[in-house]
Amino acid sequence: MGRTASRVSALLFLTSLALHAQTLDVVPSRVLVDEQATIRATGLQPNERVTIHAELLDGADERWTSHAEFLADAQGAIDTSKQSPASGSYKEVSAMGLIWSMTPSSRNLGRYVPPRNPQAIEFRLERGKNQIATAKLEQVFIADGIQRVELHDGPLRGRLFLPKGSGPHPAVLVLGGSEGGLPSLRAAWLASHGFAALALAYFGYDDLPHDLAGIPLEYFGQALTWMANRPEIVSDHMAVLGTSRGGELALQLATMYPILKATVAYVPANVRYPACCGFTPVPYAWSWTGKALGFRPLRPNPSQDGLVLRSTIEVEYMHGPVLLISGSDDRVWDSSAMADVIVSRLKQHHFAYDVESLKYAHAGHAAGRPEIVPAWQGATTNQKSGREVSLGGTPQGNADSSIDAIPKVIDFLQRNLSPRNVSAHDPNAK
Repeated sequence: MGRTASRVSALLFLTSLALHAQTLDVVPSRVLVDEQATIRATGLQPNERVTIHAELLDGADERWTSHAEFLADAQGAIDTSKQSPASGSYKEVSAMGLIWSMTPSSRNLGRYVPPRNPQAIEFRLERGKNQIATAKLEQVFIADGIQRVELHDGPLRGRLFLPKGSGPHPAVLVLGGSEGGLPSLRAAWLASHGFAALALAYFGYDDLPHDLAGIPLEYFGQALTWMANRPEIVSDHMAVLGTSRGGELALQLATMYPILKATVAYVPANVRYPACCGFTPVPYAWSWTGKALGFRPLRPNPSQDGLVLRSTIEVEYMHGPVLLISGSDDRVWDSSAMADVIVSRLKQHHFAYDVESLKYAHAGHAAGRPEIVPAWQGATTNQKSGREVSLGGTPQGNADSSIDAIPKVIDFLQRNLSPRNVSAHDPNAK
């Protein structure tokens, strides 16, 4: 009787599984890289323990993987936006946890490399060692219908991304940091949300200077004039967005060009730093009217106090609101402390515009990046200096900062580049 009962129970269990086919779905199955999707499993037994695996190949053909074990709820379902895993690559409730918690097959890799658009992520639902369902998510780095216009006009080098629609559109000048080259991903991201965005190179690209050294700030004025003359752009609704050394630069430019009505600075400095990186032809990063702008030495001493003072960016002369994004575990430089100094200086000068500062605990130099992608980072090599650099932050800290900052940056730009919020009167004009 015992064996018969066992066989009947097994038959009933298998029949139950057949009647309730297991499914694995990603909803939605295609998203912009800054949007969230939810992974859902159904048709399981109540409280059944199963594993979901995720895998992708990045732009360097590196394999990234993650996994998480879940207990199905009373209805035999799993929803990553509502349930935390019992164990696996991440711990807390996170709809996209299986993506940002991925690690590379080779830990010698510095960090994730974005692939060509789009990116495919494969998911597998497993019971024990048996695969019972699969699903796929596509992440796109640029929305459909975005136009690209190459900029090769006189000394200017860049790429303009134009949103769908005839426009004209509010616009953002996008600046990269010490890696040089063309910051196309961030410009494409902004264009996907309705902004005309110019990814402007200023060194390390095409026939531009090899180093971040002695860059004339008039170059950026020429780029702003070029943008303002484009029929697709509303010339009096323009902002600047920069990251790291580009954040430093964005703040500096915003004090000099009244056409810039808003500023977004990711992990910025409150001072001008020296040329970068390695043996450069001149020690200063920026010039104006043919003269070097003061900079803070990397290892200042008391005899250089005057030089340090002259390196401060006079942010009180900006011509519109500012949004600062920083990480408390930034190991490249202390962006969080420098953001505090910027806010304090603006308060002291009774700055007339809104100031927003997003500081993220456990986030590093990649704080707030506008992509929900694998956040694991090893030591990375600066492409210019060849030096190994640790960016700081934990995968979850960096991912949480992105998920929180993405909508806030877009909202900031939408609010402050709308016609009703761009003031015709500038109380800070020199």
